[in-house]
Amino acid sequence: MSSPTLDQTQAAALSLTSGSVGQVLLSVERALAGNQAWDQARTGLRALAAAPVDAGGHTGLFYGAPALAFVLHTAQADGRRRAQATLDLLDDHVSRLARVRLAAAERRAVASLAPGFAEYDLFRGLVGFGALLLLRQPGSDLTANVLEYLVGLTRPHVGHRGSRPGWWVEHDPDPATPTPGGHANLGMAHGAAGLLALLGIAARRGVTVDGQLDAIRTLLDWFDRWRQDGPDGTWWPQWLTYDELRTGRPAHQHQPRPSWCYGTPGIARAIQIGAIATNDQAHRATAEAAIASALTSAQVARLTDPGLCHGVAGLYQSAYRASLDAADPTISDRLPTAAGRLTQANVDVAGDAFDGDPSFLTGRTGVELASSTLNQGLSPISGWDACLLIS
Repeated sequence: MSSPTLDQTQAAALSLTSGSVGQVLLSVERALAGNQAWDQARTGLRALAAAPVDAGGHTGLFYGAPALAFVLHTAQADGRRRAQATLDLLDDHVSRLARVRLAAAERRAVASLAPGFAEYDLFRGLVGFGALLLLRQPGSDLTANVLEYLVGLTRPHVGHRGSRPGWWVEHDPDPATPTPGGHANLGMAHGAAGLLALLGIAARRGVTVDGQLDAIRTLLDWFDRWRQDGPDGTWWPQWLTYDELRTGRPAHQHQPRPSWCYGTPGIARAIQIGAIATNDQAHRATAEAAIASALTSAQVARLTDPGLCHGVAGLYQSAYRASLDAADPTISDRLPTAAGRLTQANVDVAGDAFDGDPSFLTGRTGVELASSTLNQGLSPISGWDACLLIS
């Protein structure tokens, strides 16, 4: 079912970020919840199973064979082995790709080079592969190997310019925001929060390797070192340059928008997960207070995007998951503010306010999935938000 030559339309269809894969995910969640007949979900699943699949080295959790494996996995949340033959083939692709990525990472480390986002992050790298393997092969040696790699990334790299975090990259976070000499990313999508969330989720499920709990504590302490406390609550920088590491002070003194990808909701949810995994009540309290502060009317109003990645859908879903683990009801009590904005966003979806954007991360599919959580008052039955590392 794999194809070495896909045209642009075929390739776009395999993207969980922007393609039709996310729409199948939505259909699966609705069918599992009893809100829609299975016909539409089955049609989508059959189309995915029949399509040529990209299983090349550039794929990751949000594109190609791993993305399809994730969606087909969610379709089995009720114990029915739907599309099992296809899922078996995809599992083989994912295992092969993960081994190739691990071997490349080892060669890079031996050469004392810095990693890049594509090596380790959630979208394209080994954090994303680890999240999928934790669902599909939790007790396997391969899953353990990925966790061992991530533990290694938490150890500092000491070079001619001094000590830097092991996940330091020498490229910019975005072409529009240059960071000469590289940066240490703190976000969930591309940075330390993703490492922490996956290590913590695995530990909470009893899947651990040597050094994993210490690595979680290292990351918790690192986030504590860079925590910023202001009148509107606790927040963290999106990334740190070499000069910021050297001086110990972030250059930007303004709190980022409360988004999943780089803001307080994603980072604090990762800290909460790691703190629960290590029974660290102090860091847990900090994280939960930070999430609660992101749910005030003033903070929610800063979000102009409705979607999962940068907008209110991501804030709501992250905060909802955090509320289920929280030690007190503050987050739950403040969820209605974000819920009101999400409800309006869902109305906007019906009015096609997205200009036809059906995507999972930034468009209407993600909004509708988060809205299903709100409307059902229950955790997603399919577990679709596992790909965001918040569950």
